[in-house]
Amino acid sequence: MLKKIVKNQLLPISVLLLFAASSCTINRHYRNEAVSKWEKDILEFKKSDSLEHDPVNALLFTGSSSIRLWSTIKEDVSPYPVIQRGFGGSKFSDLSVYAKDIIYPHQFRALVIFEANDITGDKSDKTPHQVARLFREIVKTVRMKYSKEPIFVVEITPTSSRWSSWTKIKQTNQLLRESCSDKANTWFIETSASYLNNAGKPRNELFGADLLHQNRDGYSVWGALIRKKLDQVLVQISKN
Repeated sequence: MLKKIVKNQLLPISVLLLFAASSCTINRHYRNEAVSKWEKDILEFKKSDSLEHDPVNALLFTGSSSIRLWSTIKEDVSPYPVIQRGFGGSKFSDLSVYAKDIIYPHQFRALVIFEANDITGDKSDKTPHQVARLFREIVKTVRMKYSKEPIFVVEITPTSSRWSSWTKIKQTNQLLRESCSDKANTWFIETSASYLNNAGKPRNELFGADLLHQNRDGYSVWGALIRKKLDQVLVQISKN
């Protein structure tokens, strides 16, 4: 059963200030890394924002390369109009720094987030709890401007290229799921079961040669799963 969807409410100024202070604390830690890697991409987004008109009732998709490389996104999530703002290789920490720059210029029916690079098997990996905390900070930042629009986070996909980190990634997914259950109008999109074979290993036929990025078949599966959840939630909201 869908969780109860709360009505739009104005947040008290004191709560907004608390959100802002908390976000600043986390963002400061990751800002230098994010700016050095993504400032040019963010400037390109701003240029596009100044030249393009967003579709009415669009879904805003943001996150890492799986969003950026999704060339058939409009087809795969049809009939929903789409705003596509993926920056390849990004992390939850990068989105926490640039959430306002990427998200605030747009009016959207719902926001869809997918990030998958905070835990890759590298010594600099974050812990699952750090990733979940970053996601919660991103939600807080979004809620400072958009109090009622649904926020979806897509489960991190199991891949052969990062299979050694799957235990930590599964923990992260569980914490993301729990974070969504604790927040109104925030939803977790389950996908991993569709990417595992009967032996419980990644379905390599859904990925390209790098066994990390999805091929056309993978995106077809992904799109169907995401669209199903969107239909479930957005239709319910439209009835309220």
